[in-house]
Amino acid sequence: MDESLRRRLAAAGVNADRVVTDPAAAYAALYACEGDDATLEDRFAIEAAALGTEVDGLSGVDRRKAMEDFYGHRWDGFEIVGTEDRNDEIEVVEYDPTWGQVFAEWRDRIARELGEVAVRIDHVGSTAVPGLPAKPIVDIQVSVTDVSAEDTYVPGLAVAGVSLRSRDAEHRYFRPPPGRPRDVHVHVCRIGGRWERDHLLFRDHLLVHDQVRREYAALKRDLASRFVDDRLAYTEGKSIFIRSVMEEAEHWERER
Repeated sequence: MDESLRRRLAAAGVNADRVVTDPAAAYAALYACEGDDATLEDRFAIEAAALGTEVDGLSGVDRRKAMEDFYGHRWDGFEIVGTEDRNDEIEVVEYDPTWGQVFAEWRDRIARELGEVAVRIDHVGSTAVPGLPAKPIVDIQVSVTDVSAEDTYVPGLAVAGVSLRSRDAEHRYFRPPPGRPRDVHVHVCRIGGRWERDHLLFRDHLLVHDQVRREYAALKRDLASRFVDDRLAYTEGKSIFIRSVMEEAEHWERER
């Protein structure tokens, strides 16, 4: 554990003994002090310190436990579904105009399987923003009336080609299973809910703010070079930037 994290834990009232005996409680204290600035990297580092190893030495089981604890603070009711895992390397590439066509093909496939259950289907994330470099994975947001009614959409999405990977109170996350190209992520959320609104607003803000796009592109390239084989750390590394942009986007939305 680096000295910076030690100091932050101390400021949160956590001593070294507490880290070793109860890493979940140590992170909870850090999160109570810092909120979302307490990152997934911090949670992994605390878990590694408790086990007397480095973050790279954490087993898949240890990482999963730490990740579930971390997201449990962020998202109510978070849990990972199933045991399958993927270890695809992170690659940020230049914008590809064919991503729009990939979305259209998946949209039609999902609409065919879900019918009226899918109230709306949107292209979100970086691949929805022309000119923005991104991982070549299209993010699709499916809005439904009742996200808890998994039996109305999980089987259909499985037929479409994605499997349920995690759930929380606000949304469900799907991705292709091992053996299939990882060209899409699907997020199911409640129509008119906060999850739906935030992702549409973030996309729309990027579409019209060139400087924000440039800053986001630079950040993603840097994170991809640092976390080429750690998708979760890459995703979490964007979170502080995204939160700051969302504050700007909220103001922009009120003014337009």
